Amino acid sequence: MNEPHTFEVSAPPSVSTRSRAGAGVLQATHSRYAILALITVVLALSTGDRAALSVAGGDMSRELGVTSVELGYLFSAFSWAYVIFLIPSGWLADRIGSKKAMMLAVTLWSVFTVCMGLVHFIGLVVPLLLALRFLLGASESPVGPAAGRVIAAWFPSSERGMAGAIFNSAQYLSLALFTPFMGWLCHRFGWEYVFIIMGIVGLMIGGIWWRHYYLPIHHPKMNATELEYIRAGGGLVDLEQRPSNKQAGAAKRSQMADIGRLFKSRMMVGIFLGQYCITAITWFYMSWFPIYLVKERGFDILQAGFVAAIPALCGLIGGVSSGFVSDAILKKTGNLSLARKTPITLGLLLSASIMLCNVVSNETLVIALMSLAFFGKGFGSLGWTVVADTAPKELIGTTGGVFNAIGNMSGIVTPVVIGYLLQSSGSFASALIYVGAHGLIAVFSYWIIVGRIQRMELTKVG
Repeated sequence: MNEPHTFEVSAPPSVSTRSRAGAGVLQATHSRYAILALITVVLALSTGDRAALSVAGGDMSRELGVTSVELGYLFSAFSWAYVIFLIPSGWLADRIGSKKAMMLAVTLWSVFTVCMGLVHFIGLVVPLLLALRFLLGASESPVGPAAGRVIAAWFPSSERGMAGAIFNSAQYLSLALFTPFMGWLCHRFGWEYVFIIMGIVGLMIGGIWWRHYYLPIHHPKMNATELEYIRAGGGLVDLEQRPSNKQAGAAKRSQMADIGRLFKSRMMVGIFLGQYCITAITWFYMSWFPIYLVKERGFDILQAGFVAAIPALCGLIGGVSSGFVSDAILKKTGNLSLARKTPITLGLLLSASIMLCNVVSNETLVIALMSLAFFGKGFGSLGWTVVADTAPKELIGTTGGVFNAIGNMSGIVTPVVIGYLLQSSGSFASALIYVGAHGLIAVFSYWIIVGRIQRMELTKVG
């Protein structure tokens, strides 16, 4: 198998050397969709593993004496590490390539997930869980930057809305599939098996990734027609090609200087702020939502696992459909800003409907409102598509790391704030207002701060 940074003329025939004569008449293959499926599965797994604590947390806290505030800090510990390591992991993805970075991440976080299911045998449960959650966050940090590079390399700009939306929808697919599964494991076998089984599943998916991921220029089932289609549409098909001497010199620039340039761009700052707000909504669903169903609405853990899947499915529908809507607007109008901002605005306005759960008591209406809010959140989550559209081509991974780091700072703040609000008030009412307001702030950021959406050039910052 070719290594991520090699591009030798003497290598086995690749898409760049096959069927050149027939490139204009051969029907294009669709290998990019298989690659999209791969990164979607990996993101779904990572979301499931980080959300395992939300399913196991109720039974675990009762058995081990973990308080609501301590549970909030356990949720938050993941994001502390995730944020700290996202920018270095973006640099790592730029240096060693997406394939190695992703494989390293999947293997490590799967091992740490298994270990979380064994903490009750050791003692010092809360400190040990805090350490393992921190390590889990660190090991999951390369997923976003590596996937951002994959999308930028494998998809033309006209399909990035679709690709980014499907990739982002993995978080909803994960909650829809893994939450009931983990709820059943917790109910049938005990909370510790949630972590052990999810870790084993992760090691299996890591093997699938290593076996089946290739660069565009090396994919064995991809023909020259598809490669040229991607390249002509702005896909960076040689993104991980061995750098030239000139490129190698440029790579020695200070990483902090590169990050500083990103923050000099008003457009990028607005995109980062919008992602912080969007991720705050996500973290409510990935941390406290099953507990909300149990403590506030009276479901048992098995019921909560299946009920939580309903909003997740709605988020999946919203997340997938937004990409097609965005790309359709782009093809019709040619206006990239309008194509990306329209779904973001409509979706995030709908996400604020989560606050209406405070004024209804019927459980069916509550689930309906949660589903509407999560559909909206999914429909408005085009952040990775926007990064693929705007990041400087020299800094795709680094920009993705900064973007994801700032977004996941809300994962540090949101679970802890909700934990304190819950302990002080005894209800989730103020927490839902806190979460819903973030959707409104994100809309403000995209329309007032971001401005025109376009590829940022390092020599043209502003």
